[in-house]
Amino acid sequence: MLRDALRAAGIADVRTDSTSRALYSSDASLYRVTPQAVVCPAHSDEVAAALSVCRERGVPLTARGAGTSIAGNAVGPGVVLDFSRHLNKIVSVDPESRTAVVQPGVVQGALQRAAAPHRLRFGPDPSSHTRCTIGGMIGNNACGSRALGYGRTSDNITGLRMLTAAGDELIVGQGQSTLPVLDELTAIARAGLSTIRTQFGRFGRQVSGYALENLLPESGFDVARLMAGSEGTLTVLTEATVRLVCEPAHRMLVVLGYPDIATAGDATPAILEHRPTACEGIDSRIVDIVRERKGPRAVPPLPDGAAWVFVEVVGDSHTEVEDRAARVGKSCAATDFLVVDDPVQAAALWRIREDGAQRAGPTRARGLGGCRRPARATRCLPARFRRPADRVRRDGNALRSFR
Repeated sequence: MLRDALRAAGIADVRTDSTSRALYSSDASLYRVTPQAVVCPAHSDEVAAALSVCRERGVPLTARGAGTSIAGNAVGPGVVLDFSRHLNKIVSVDPESRTAVVQPGVVQGALQRAAAPHRLRFGPDPSSHTRCTIGGMIGNNACGSRALGYGRTSDNITGLRMLTAAGDELIVGQGQSTLPVLDELTAIARAGLSTIRTQFGRFGRQVSGYALENLLPESGFDVARLMAGSEGTLTVLTEATVRLVCEPAHRMLVVLGYPDIATAGDATPAILEHRPTACEGIDSRIVDIVRERKGPRAVPPLPDGAAWVFVEVVGDSHTEVEDRAARVGKSCAATDFLVVDDPVQAAALWRIREDGAQRAGPTRARGLGGCRRPARATRCLPARFRRPADRVRRDGNALRSFR
């Protein structure tokens, strides 16, 4: 049996009971795939052992962090490796080099708390930051609302320690390995130079597919950044070194109100001209869900409107930030706007989006079929917003149809 083989390989925490398999059959998405076994490795040797057993038996292996994926990334039919149980340690935080070494199961919020005494933070900040793991963020190349200021997760990786499908340890970054697989990657990049240069890395938040642009000579053959977004299909991560950034001296939040989300989309190019650190849009559907499920006091007062864009500006002085915030509010065609200087009030407003992400769930409303291609540039946003928005108004509240 698979369970016996995993335990014989020296893995202590192996679960094959029906309850455990059912618990790990889903994540935050609509998908349900029941695994054959769940392994919670205590150290990298157990990860290697699980990989070896799966390779010998032809069993699929899926790495899992917190299970916050809304696309089924953390479920699989073979062995699920849960890194959140034991491999969840912050190995070190180095304020001088502004880096941290973490195991893949470290929760993003825990890393932020460890870095905070040094006036540092990990830049990417997804709405699931209280739950998502660094390993999951690397697998998904997570961005979050502060991607404008700090980039994607791939932009904040300096080194990775991984296992290949063959069971070899691969280290990229400082002290990089010299495995033959790296020569093979070089050959792939050379063979596809023209395609990679013209079709990959075409816009800032391009996170789908393999990030082959990072293998280009002009990109420094950055294998660590290639791995971000690969969802565990290339290697299994066992340790990461990430870059930390300085907390800004001053920050303010500007909440812009608009009559609908399409009009908010019209304003996006004007908002981006102010070079905000963070930008996030929500509409009344998310607000209504939070009020319904957490109570009316869960939503602080918002400017007039049915859609809102949260814009964060930062600077070295209070006067500078105050001036920037005022200019954002007055120049982005908002129906109404609110400037928030109090960090507690700002955190409460940001929590609307976080609570909305946690609490959207299934209702009796029917789901909507079909596939929508993502907008590729901010100038495409208004038209891209209006077509789905019109369909939502016609067919019902799409957000409430998703789990």
